[in-house]
Amino acid sequence: MLSLQRCSKTLPRSSRALTQSRRPTSLHLFQALAARGLATASEPYDAVIIGGGPGGYVAAIKAAQLGLKTACIEKRGTLGGTCLNVGCIPSKAMLNNSHIYHQTQHDIKARGIDVGSVSLNLPTMLKAKDDAVFNLTRGVEGLFKKNKVDYIKGFASFVSPTRLSVSLNDGGETEIEAKNIIIATGSEVAPFPGGAIKIDEETIVSSTGALELKEVPQKMVVIGGGIIGVEMGSVWSRLGAEVTVVEFLGAIGGAGIDGEIAKTFQRTLQKQGMKFKLNTKVLSAEKDSSGKITLKTEAAKGGSEETLEADVVLVAVGRRPLTEGLGLDKVGVEVDSKGRIVVDDQFNTTVKGIKCIGDATFGPMLAHKAEEEGIAVAEIIKSGHGHVNYEAIPSVVYTHPEVAWVGKTEEELKKSGVEYKVGKFPFLANSRAKTNAETDGLVKFLVEKETDRVLGVHIMGPNAGEMIASAVLAIEYSASAEDIARTCHAHPTLSEAFKEAAMASYDKPIHF
Repeated sequence: MLSLQRCSKTLPRSSRALTQSRRPTSLHLFQALAARGLATASEPYDAVIIGGGPGGYVAAIKAAQLGLKTACIEKRGTLGGTCLNVGCIPSKAMLNNSHIYHQTQHDIKARGIDVGSVSLNLPTMLKAKDDAVFNLTRGVEGLFKKNKVDYIKGFASFVSPTRLSVSLNDGGETEIEAKNIIIATGSEVAPFPGGAIKIDEETIVSSTGALELKEVPQKMVVIGGGIIGVEMGSVWSRLGAEVTVVEFLGAIGGAGIDGEIAKTFQRTLQKQGMKFKLNTKVLSAEKDSSGKITLKTEAAKGGSEETLEADVVLVAVGRRPLTEGLGLDKVGVEVDSKGRIVVDDQFNTTVKGIKCIGDATFGPMLAHKAEEEGIAVAEIIKSGHGHVNYEAIPSVVYTHPEVAWVGKTEEELKKSGVEYKVGKFPFLANSRAKTNAETDGLVKFLVEKETDRVLGVHIMGPNAGEMIASAVLAIEYSASAEDIARTCHAHPTLSEAFKEAAMASYDKPIHF
């Protein structure tokens, strides 16, 4: 998803100058604040959140539910951040609908369903995506109203550790006072290293532009084989593009994926028509007068150059914290070498009263990680107690089949010297998967040899993203593989593969 809570970009200087030129008088500001019920210096907010993505809006709602006078400042004009507006949600709409289209073309005849000619109506598919985004963003705004969170549309920057200046979207500026300020500004697309490739969001696109292509490219090259690259590549591959993924590392799927699962996953996507060039570095991309793009590549460790041609290039080399324009230096908030805001285990920055959650600080850039931190930080402000278990945060690749994992990989366990056992069960031996004709993939358990405690679970297969929740629960409560194996699972369900993989880690499965 496009893992995915992110705030809006800094206002261009010209835009900020325009808002400053329309700055209302102090009297008008006071009247406007009073009319909206916003806090003033004499009655500051208990908590103000900068950023309305999954981390920010969840923190705001939870803080309000705990009785704190709360406001959320978001410049985008719609809540939900990158995740909801141009990331997780719209990409899942495209993934689902492109899968239905591809399945209708290639699969349903064997299931006894005869249809006439099948054609793609891309504008309607894009509209369905936009409709989903519109309804969900309005839904979050409704939750703000329900929980009495003040929603301020504008761009915030620090004046002091307790005061923010806000350039309002509808013109003018105001200042907001708060006892606690939470930075939840998220992340933005990382540029191509060295600036050799410039994103124009037309033919050289980021994940945002990849959701808005007006026609299916004949050839697409994806730079980066992580979650975003593989997901968006699979969308356009299903819709008819010839997709080649170029990845600097030796495996696809990004950080945290188990090596065995990554190889199985790659083979499956190759069967679907996607091509991969691993251990390969992209050097440059040049566009000719006709719009065709030529990419120069070489082996990651150096070697002879090779060229690739494309109609569209997707740059998916990662994301970076979005903190530009916040004025962190004015108040002394420290950032690390990667631009992440430094926090302690209570989400405190180096400045008292200022906290940070989500993509702007450490940890995986995942919407659900930010949501958990949003709840925890609100609880810490209210009671001094809040907690996130970073060992139990799942990751999901929403291709078809899906890939999902939580906890340790085999590579990590070997590196740390932990003695472990492996239990595996293929979906090929699962009755529900066979009747659905969706048998690619497996469930893999990694358990501590001495205690049988579940250390990691890795799933590639149908509905893996839903099934991983049981594994997260098991790790959260330090369950053993035998606990899971002796828990009754309904028949026939895909979850039986989960049970039998647990069984295989300490004994033998029944159906394989």
